[in-house]
Amino acid sequence: MRSHFRISSTAAVACAVSGATALMASHCSGQTILASDSASDPAYSGGWAAGQNGGTGFGAWSFNGTDPTPAGTYQGISTSSSLGTSWALMANSTSSGLANAGRSINGGLQAGQMFQTVIQNPVNNNGGGYTYRGFDILFTSGTDNNVGGDNTSALRLSVFDFYNASMNWTINDATHTSSALHTGLSGITTGASGMIVDLTLNSSTDYTLTLAPQSSPNSPYYSVSGTIASPIDYVDFRNYNTTSSGPTDTADNFNVGSMEIMAVPEPSVFSLCGVGIASLLLYRRKK
Repeated sequence: MRSHFRISSTAAVACAVSGATALMASHCSGQTILASDSASDPAYSGGWAAGQNGGTGFGAWSFNGTDPTPAGTYQGISTSSSLGTSWALMANSTSSGLANAGRSINGGLQAGQMFQTVIQNPVNNNGGGYTYRGFDILFTSGTDNNVGGDNTSALRLSVFDFYNASMNWTINDATHTSSALHTGLSGITTGASGMIVDLTLNSSTDYTLTLAPQSSPNSPYYSVSGTIASPIDYVDFRNYNTTSSGPTDTADNFNVGSMEIMAVPEPSVFSLCGVGIASLLLYRRKK
């Protein structure tokens, strides 16, 4: 597996040009939206509950595996995070307190498709002698969000090492099962203003994953290619962290703003977009 940090020059250019250029880039993306949902969907106007199903292309939310006590205090809608309206997973105990929420991907994630979600993770950690606490995103295969074992998932992104002050994100996949790949991307960084997670299946077993902080378009991002051992037809978010004081507690909550599945455009589409944007930039410079 190969990983690297680099500056996103594309993002830097996009921020340097006018809204007209950005609009052109969005139209040139060539990405067909196959599934989409956000916490601001009217389906969640009354709150976030198991069995709800907003947007299109995803199954209903399941909270199986969530600590049953205190009842109804582990999931909610928040408007306090930098994501705007978001689904909030809230831990409510210093000894257990797992908030677990997942849903199926209708038809499963296929080769040539990208799953994207925008999250804001906690920045506090429990410490105080409580071991193995944190938060993660699981991409799994099955009919339930509560998988039988953390590393039975096809792909796991996690921050579960609170004896490591940097709180770096780690990756488990078909290659890294018992020993995780450490990304060097800190949960403190991604918790400050959110993170974009892009998972693209290049084939039934090969993937490319990009983790990009939203704090600045010029921030380094992490990109890795690897393999998975099983299909992906479920996504699961979990928070097993410091006790939350409620939906406004962004320091302790795990917030998820939205999720989409897109068809990845052919390389020729990107080439045409590059020519168009370059021409527009040249025109603006001459003016």
